[in-house]
Amino acid sequence: MTKTVLITGCSSGFGEASACLFAERGWNVVATMRNPSDLCETLPNVFVTKLDVQDRASIRSALDAGIEKFGRIDVVINNAGYGLSGVFEGTPREKVLDQFEVNVFGVMDVVRETLPHFRAHRSGLFINVSSGAGVFGLPMISLYNASKFALEGFSESLSYELSALGIGVKIVEPGGVLETKFGERSGQEFTSTSTPADYDEFVAGAGAIFEGLRKSRGLATSEEVAEVIFSAATDGTDQLRYIATEDIKPLIEKRRGSSESEYMTFMRSRMMPKLD
Repeated sequence: MTKTVLITGCSSGFGEASACLFAERGWNVVATMRNPSDLCETLPNVFVTKLDVQDRASIRSALDAGIEKFGRIDVVINNAGYGLSGVFEGTPREKVLDQFEVNVFGVMDVVRETLPHFRAHRSGLFINVSSGAGVFGLPMISLYNASKFALEGFSESLSYELSALGIGVKIVEPGGVLETKFGERSGQEFTSTSTPADYDEFVAGAGAIFEGLRKSRGLATSEEVAEVIFSAATDGTDQLRYIATEDIKPLIEKRRGSSESEYMTFMRSRMMPKLD
Protein backbone atom coordinates (compact mmCIF):
# COMPACT_ATOMS: atom_id res chain seq x y z
CA MET A 1 0.00 0.00 0.00
CA THR A 2 1.35 3.41 -0.98
CA LYS A 3 2.25 5.53 2.05
CA THR A 4 1.34 9.19 2.47
CA VAL A 5 3.39 11.98 4.03
CA LEU A 6 2.19 15.45 5.03
CA ILE A 7 4.90 18.10 5.10
CA THR A 8 4.63 21.67 6.41
CA GLY A 9 6.58 24.59 4.98
CA CYS A 10 6.90 23.27 1.42
CA SER A 11 7.27 26.59 -0.39
CA SER A 12 11.09 26.29 -0.37
CA GLY A 13 14.10 24.71 1.30
CA PHE A 14 13.87 21.42 3.16
CA GLY A 15 10.10 21.21 2.72
CA GLU A 16 10.15 21.61 -1.04
CA ALA A 17 13.11 19.23 -1.46
CA SER A 18 11.49 16.63 0.81
CA ALA A 19 8.14 16.83 -0.98
CA CYS A 20 9.76 16.17 -4.35
CA LEU A 21 12.01 13.40 -2.99
CA PHE A 22 9.19 11.48 -1.31
CA ALA A 23 7.04 11.84 -4.42
CA GLU A 24 9.82 10.65 -6.72
CA ARG A 25 10.21 7.58 -4.54
CA GLY A 26 6.58 6.60 -4.83
CA TRP A 27 4.95 8.22 -1.80
CA ASN A 28 1.77 10.25 -1.86
CA VAL A 29 2.64 13.75 -0.67
CA VAL A 30 0.42 16.35 1.00
CA ALA A 31 2.62 19.40 0.45
CA THR A 32 1.44 22.30 2.59
CA MET A 33 2.41 25.95 2.77
CA ARG A 34 0.96 29.31 3.78
CA ASN A 35 0.49 30.43 0.18
CA PRO A 36 -0.01 27.41 -2.10
CA SER A 37 1.96 27.38 -5.35
CA ASP A 38 3.09 24.88 -7.97
CA LEU A 39 5.38 22.22 -6.57
CA CYS A 40 6.80 19.13 -8.29
CA GLU A 41 4.01 19.80 -10.77
CA THR A 42 4.98 16.94 -13.07
CA LEU A 43 4.38 14.39 -10.30
CA PRO A 44 0.72 13.29 -10.01
CA ASN A 45 1.08 12.03 -6.43
CA VAL A 46 1.68 15.53 -4.96
CA PHE A 47 -1.32 17.34 -3.49
CA VAL A 48 -0.66 20.99 -2.58
CA THR A 49 -2.87 22.67 0.01
CA LYS A 50 -2.82 25.61 2.39
CA LEU A 51 -1.54 25.21 5.95
CA ASP A 52 -0.41 28.05 8.19
CA VAL A 53 0.92 26.70 11.50
CA GLN A 54 -0.34 29.87 13.20
CA ASP A 55 -3.90 29.11 12.05
CA ARG A 56 -5.37 25.99 13.69
CA ALA A 57 -8.34 25.93 11.34
CA SER A 58 -5.98 25.66 8.36
CA ILE A 59 -4.15 22.77 10.05
CA ARG A 60 -7.39 20.85 10.50
CA SER A 61 -8.49 21.66 6.96
CA ALA A 62 -5.18 20.50 5.43
CA LEU A 63 -5.28 17.21 7.34
CA ASP A 64 -8.88 16.56 6.31
CA ALA A 65 -8.08 17.37 2.68
CA GLY A 66 -5.04 15.10 2.68
CA ILE A 67 -6.97 12.20 4.19
CA GLU A 68 -9.82 12.72 1.74
CA LYS A 69 -7.36 12.76 -1.16
CA PHE A 70 -5.23 9.74 -0.23
CA GLY A 71 -7.24 7.83 2.39
CA ARG A 72 -4.83 8.21 5.31
CA ILE A 73 -1.62 9.89 6.43
CA ASP A 74 1.32 7.80 7.64
CA VAL A 75 4.03 10.38 8.34
CA VAL A 76 3.91 14.07 9.30
CA ILE A 77 7.04 16.18 8.82
CA ASN A 78 6.95 19.38 10.89
CA ASN A 79 9.32 21.49 8.82
CA ALA A 80 7.79 24.99 8.85
CA GLY A 81 9.86 27.47 10.84
CA TYR A 82 12.10 30.51 10.76
CA GLY A 83 14.97 31.95 12.78
CA LEU A 84 14.70 35.23 14.67
CA SER A 85 18.11 36.85 15.07
CA GLY A 86 19.34 39.83 17.01
CA VAL A 87 20.21 40.89 20.54
CA PHE A 88 17.53 39.76 22.99
CA GLU A 89 17.14 43.15 24.67
CA GLY A 90 16.33 44.78 21.35
CA THR A 91 13.67 42.24 20.34
CA PRO A 92 10.04 43.25 21.03
CA ARG A 93 7.95 40.82 23.07
CA GLU A 94 5.53 40.29 20.19
CA LYS A 95 8.40 39.01 18.06
CA VAL A 96 9.35 36.58 20.81
CA LEU A 97 5.79 35.24 20.84
CA ASP A 98 5.78 34.98 17.06
CA GLN A 99 8.99 32.92 17.10
CA PHE A 100 7.47 30.43 19.52
CA GLU A 101 4.10 30.36 17.77
CA VAL A 102 5.76 29.20 14.55
CA ASN A 103 8.59 26.98 15.77
CA VAL A 104 7.00 25.43 18.88
CA PHE A 105 3.26 26.00 19.26
CA GLY A 106 2.67 25.45 15.54
CA VAL A 107 4.36 22.06 15.75
CA MET A 108 2.34 21.21 18.84
CA ASP A 109 -0.90 22.15 17.10
CA VAL A 110 -0.07 20.00 14.06
CA VAL A 111 0.73 17.09 16.37
CA ARG A 112 -2.45 17.60 18.40
CA GLU A 113 -4.66 17.70 15.30
CA THR A 114 -2.99 14.61 13.77
CA LEU A 115 -2.98 12.37 16.84
CA PRO A 116 -6.62 11.18 16.65
CA HIS A 117 -5.95 9.94 13.09
CA PHE A 118 -2.72 8.19 14.12
CA ARG A 119 -4.34 6.70 17.24
CA ALA A 120 -7.19 5.28 15.17
CA HIS A 121 -4.64 3.32 13.12
CA ARG A 122 -2.26 2.62 16.04
CA SER A 123 0.57 3.78 13.82
CA GLY A 124 2.17 6.93 12.45
CA LEU A 125 5.38 8.92 12.63
CA PHE A 126 6.17 12.55 13.40
CA ILE A 127 9.48 13.93 12.13
CA ASN A 128 10.24 17.31 13.68
CA VAL A 129 12.89 19.41 11.94
CA SER A 130 15.02 20.99 14.63
CA SER A 131 18.49 22.50 14.18
CA GLY A 132 22.00 22.41 15.54
CA ALA A 133 20.69 25.45 17.41
CA GLY A 134 18.50 23.04 19.34
CA VAL A 135 21.66 21.45 20.76
CA PHE A 136 24.14 24.28 21.33
CA GLY A 137 23.68 27.99 22.01
CA LEU A 138 25.07 30.71 19.74
CA PRO A 139 25.26 34.50 20.06
CA MET A 140 22.62 36.64 18.37
CA ILE A 141 20.01 33.87 18.06
CA SER A 142 18.93 33.38 21.68
CA LEU A 143 15.25 33.24 20.77
CA TYR A 144 15.71 30.85 17.87
CA ASN A 145 17.90 28.75 20.19
CA ALA A 146 15.19 28.82 22.84
CA SER A 147 12.50 27.70 20.38
CA LYS A 148 14.57 24.81 19.06
CA PHE A 149 15.68 23.72 22.55
CA ALA A 150 11.96 23.65 23.43
CA LEU A 151 11.19 21.62 20.30
CA GLU A 152 13.89 19.08 21.17
CA GLY A 153 12.59 18.61 24.71
CA PHE A 154 8.99 18.38 23.56
CA SER A 155 9.84 15.83 20.87
CA GLU A 156 11.88 13.58 23.17
CA SER A 157 9.26 13.58 25.89
CA LEU A 158 6.47 13.05 23.36
CA SER A 159 8.30 10.03 21.95
CA TYR A 160 7.91 8.25 25.30
CA GLU A 161 4.20 9.06 25.53
CA LEU A 162 3.37 7.86 22.03
CA SER A 163 5.54 4.76 21.75
CA ALA A 164 2.96 2.63 23.58
CA LEU A 165 0.41 3.60 20.90
CA GLY A 166 2.61 2.53 18.01
CA ILE A 167 3.34 6.14 17.06
CA GLY A 168 6.92 7.32 16.54
CA VAL A 169 8.68 10.65 16.97
CA LYS A 170 12.00 11.60 15.38
CA ILE A 171 14.13 14.74 15.27
CA VAL A 172 16.27 15.88 12.33
CA GLU A 173 19.02 18.40 13.13
CA PRO A 174 20.38 20.37 10.13
CA GLY A 175 22.95 23.14 10.23
CA GLY A 176 23.95 25.57 7.50
CA VAL A 177 22.44 25.05 4.04
CA LEU A 178 23.37 26.74 0.79
CA GLU A 179 20.20 27.75 -1.02
CA THR A 180 17.28 27.65 1.38
CA LYS A 181 15.10 30.79 1.69
CA PHE A 182 14.94 30.18 5.44
CA GLY A 183 17.00 33.31 6.09
CA GLU A 184 14.73 35.68 4.19
CA ARG A 185 12.14 36.00 6.95
CA SER A 186 14.94 36.03 9.53
CA GLY A 187 16.49 39.03 7.83
CA GLN A 188 13.16 40.82 7.61
CA GLU A 189 12.52 40.21 11.30
CA PHE A 190 16.00 41.44 12.25
CA THR A 191 15.32 44.80 10.64
CA SER A 192 12.33 45.23 12.97
CA THR A 193 14.44 44.96 16.13
CA SER A 194 15.97 47.94 17.91
CA THR A 195 19.35 47.16 19.43
CA PRO A 196 20.81 49.54 22.06
CA ALA A 197 24.03 51.16 20.87
CA ASP A 198 25.95 49.54 23.74
CA TYR A 199 25.80 46.28 21.77
CA ASP A 200 27.22 47.68 18.53
CA GLU A 201 30.74 46.33 19.00
CA PHE A 202 29.45 42.93 20.06
CA VAL A 203 27.05 42.70 17.10
CA ALA A 204 29.83 43.56 14.64
CA GLY A 205 32.14 40.99 16.22
CA ALA A 206 29.48 38.28 16.24
CA GLY A 207 28.69 38.99 12.60
CA ALA A 208 32.35 38.51 11.69
CA ILE A 209 32.40 35.18 13.54
CA PHE A 210 29.37 33.87 11.66
CA GLU A 211 30.76 35.04 8.33
CA GLY A 212 34.00 33.20 9.07
CA LEU A 213 32.10 30.02 9.92
CA ARG A 214 30.13 30.21 6.68
CA LYS A 215 33.32 30.51 4.65
CA SER A 216 35.30 27.83 6.51
CA ARG A 217 32.75 25.03 6.50
CA GLY A 218 31.18 23.30 3.54
CA LEU A 219 27.43 23.74 3.56
CA ALA A 220 24.91 21.12 2.54
CA THR A 221 22.05 21.44 0.09
CA SER A 222 18.35 21.14 0.86
CA GLU A 223 18.33 17.94 -1.19
CA GLU A 224 20.96 16.40 1.09
CA VAL A 225 18.91 17.27 4.16
CA ALA A 226 15.83 15.81 2.47
CA GLU A 227 17.72 12.52 2.07
CA VAL A 228 18.27 12.41 5.84
CA ILE A 229 14.59 13.17 6.45
CA PHE A 230 13.62 10.37 4.04
CA SER A 231 15.99 7.97 5.81
CA ALA A 232 14.44 8.85 9.17
CA ALA A 233 11.00 8.11 7.73
CA THR A 234 11.95 4.77 6.21
CA ASP A 235 14.80 3.16 8.19
CA GLY A 236 12.43 1.24 10.45
CA THR A 237 14.36 2.07 13.63
CA ASP A 238 13.39 3.88 16.81
CA GLN A 239 16.40 6.23 16.55
CA LEU A 240 15.38 9.61 17.94
CA ARG A 241 17.90 12.12 16.55
CA TYR A 242 19.51 12.46 13.11
CA ILE A 243 22.31 14.97 12.42
CA ALA A 244 21.63 16.16 8.89
CA THR A 245 24.70 18.23 7.92
CA GLU A 246 28.43 17.78 8.48
CA ASP A 247 29.14 21.37 9.50
CA ILE A 248 27.51 21.05 12.94
CA LYS A 249 28.92 17.66 13.89
CA PRO A 250 32.00 19.06 15.72
CA LEU A 251 29.82 21.34 17.86
CA ILE A 252 27.29 18.60 18.62
CA GLU A 253 30.07 16.17 19.53
CA LYS A 254 31.50 18.76 21.94
CA ARG A 255 28.09 19.44 23.47
CA ARG A 256 27.20 15.79 23.94
CA GLY A 257 30.62 14.26 24.48
CA SER A 258 32.55 16.72 26.67
CA SER A 259 32.33 17.91 30.23
CA GLU A 260 30.51 21.18 30.82
CA SER A 261 33.79 22.96 31.49
CA GLU A 262 35.44 21.63 28.33
CA TYR A 263 32.42 22.48 26.24
CA MET A 264 32.07 26.06 27.50
CA THR A 265 35.80 26.73 27.11
CA PHE A 266 35.61 25.45 23.53
CA MET A 267 32.54 27.53 22.67
CA ARG A 268 33.69 30.75 24.32
CA SER A 269 37.01 30.56 22.49
CA ARG A 270 35.14 30.41 19.16
CA MET A 271 31.84 32.23 19.64
CA MET A 272 32.67 35.17 21.90
CA PRO A 273 33.77 38.26 19.92
CA LYS A 274 37.06 39.76 21.02
CA LEU A 275 36.14 43.26 22.13
CA ASP A 276 38.48 46.20 22.67
